[in-house]
Amino acid sequence: MTSSKMTESESELNELEAHLAGMLKPLAPSSNVTQRLRRRIHMPQRSEIVMRFNQWRSLFIALGGALSGILLFITVARALFHLMGRRSG
Repeated sequence: MTSSKMTESESELNELEAHLAGMLKPLAPSSNVTQRLRRRIHMPQRSEIVMRFNQWRSLFIALGGALSGILLFITVARALFHLMGRRSG
């Protein structure tokens, strides 16, 4: 694409943005909508946050233990395969 086409398309884009900026004005939501949203969205209590954090921590510990066990199993299997391969060879 040539530079003249790029500057042409950029100027068209800038004109479009300026036009839309003039047409689109901020709109305040009705108080009914904000009240419904405030009821649906609530900040959890500190005890709930701590409980969720402890659940995640125990999940990570369980996953870490499982992955460590899998790595240990793979390491032992590779060692046995290596030792068995030397005997037969």
